[in-house]
Amino acid sequence: MVKTKTVGSTPLSEVVDAFEVKAKVAVKPKAKPKTKAKAVAADESTSAIRVGRQPKAKVVPASTRAKSKPLHILAVASEMYPFIKTGGLADVVGALPFALSELSTAQNPIVLTTVLPGYPVVMDELNGAGIQPEMVLDLPNYFDGDARIFRATVKGVALLVLDAPHLFNRVGNPYSDASGTDWPDNPVRFAALSLAAAMVGWGAVEGYAPDVVHAHDWQAAMTPAYLHFLGQGKHRPKTVLTVHNLAFQGQFLADVFPKLGLPPEAFDINGVEYYGGVGYLKAGIQFADAVTTVSPTYAQEICTPQGGMGLDGLLRSRGSAVSGIVNGIDMAIWNPATDEQLTQTFDAKTLALRQANKRAVEQYFNLPHSDAPLFCIVSRLTWQKGIDIVTDGIDALVAEGARLVVLGTGDQALEAALYAAVAIHPNHVGVRIGYDERVSHWMQGGCDAILVPSRFEPCGLTQLYGLRYGCVPVVANVGGLADTVIDANDAAVTAGVATGVQFHRVTQDGFQAAIARTVRLYAQPNVWKAIQQAGMRSDVAWRRSAKQYQALYRGLLG
Repeated sequence: MVKTKTVGSTPLSEVVDAFEVKAKVAVKPKAKPKTKAKAVAADESTSAIRVGRQPKAKVVPASTRAKSKPLHILAVASEMYPFIKTGGLADVVGALPFALSELSTAQNPIVLTTVLPGYPVVMDELNGAGIQPEMVLDLPNYFDGDARIFRATVKGVALLVLDAPHLFNRVGNPYSDASGTDWPDNPVRFAALSLAAAMVGWGAVEGYAPDVVHAHDWQAAMTPAYLHFLGQGKHRPKTVLTVHNLAFQGQFLADVFPKLGLPPEAFDINGVEYYGGVGYLKAGIQFADAVTTVSPTYAQEICTPQGGMGLDGLLRSRGSAVSGIVNGIDMAIWNPATDEQLTQTFDAKTLALRQANKRAVEQYFNLPHSDAPLFCIVSRLTWQKGIDIVTDGIDALVAEGARLVVLGTGDQALEAALYAAVAIHPNHVGVRIGYDERVSHWMQGGCDAILVPSRFEPCGLTQLYGLRYGCVPVVANVGGLADTVIDANDAAVTAGVATGVQFHRVTQDGFQAAIARTVRLYAQPNVWKAIQQAGMRSDVAWRRSAKQYQALYRGLLG
């Protein structure tokens, strides 16, 4: 066992009254970890040491490292494609390691490791054939249960997985049970994830001290707070928080605070306190060295009273520390020329081949064959996404001679309204409740246009997929939708740069006007083809955005 020395005067046992972290340096097991549940994905684990102490191995400050030394980034998130996915967050977290690796050079190497919860599916991946996970941190009595951190490389991704069966070994999605009800202990579950990342950040894994810790959304947003309040005297990495959607803030009642292991002074307006409770996203915004959002326009919107959802004052106070970096997509997975999910592959020069995919979509949704414009929605079915505007406007859409197919799940009232529309317009409307990755590829590769009428939208990915696949985006002029789609006004069409249709008023009138305009454009084959091809030429890859993240990391380190 590696010996440790005390750093600082206050042991964790005196700081934390709700739980005791006893971290021990772990020895690599000869056998794979045994888990009662199947695992989703493994992450890299850290050697365990007593929190409040550092490993004997010397930590070299980033400022003294030669340029040839790797820039080590530790990401922490609640989901990551291809291991576990509920939405766009997983796609972003999954794409960034590969995008950054493409920028890595011998002169400026960059290495990203991701901390994930040990959900059943993740642990299943960790137990997969040929994988030799290393237990690097043993955490007895960790938030009222035993936990371990495992390190492994899975599907080309460096992972640290927090294996805490009492928190993550559950049937359902990462946040709720099979009925859709949020797990009541979510605040504890994701505090545990954040603290694990913080411990790795301050050097709990022998020989590993990341230069930057990058937390994603409220589920990981307590990481900067833990580093601030419990990391005194330890290696202090720089921190970045990315806000993927300000609408999900992780707000909890004050009775959560004693369970978090934070000192009393942390419950303050300048700490984690938020309107008398605990705000996870608020804490991350408060303590992260840099705060990013997933588009420049959204970064501006959330700094206003209209878009800030109660956090605009704090965001404005952070000034230049708040910025927007637009999302990208995985160009290998989303490539119409090679996509094996499609009935027929195609590219910008062979757009006529898309018709085979259109017929496949019609067949899947039980619609008769037609050359009429086919709109689609692939989305959560919520008020935020403007789905109520769509349901109220279906009669008008059909009156324009168009059709609509929908793939998604969400509010039961909206699901019922869509089913009602199918009953009224069986030859024009098709609906499938749920999500299917293959079907989403079919729809992008076969439908004529994709609707994204969001009332607010940090970035969105479906419109980027649409651009890539010649499925013309029809979007509200908000957030990342405004940043990624060029409206087909007369000037843009004449210049050959239009890539979609925007509408500025997220109202029924605005929506119906956008549908009518899109149908008119579709009726002009040469114009429509030019819009499709311009969209397919759009730079929606991660490389540009990855360069901005790389510059951000290095800028924080000076």
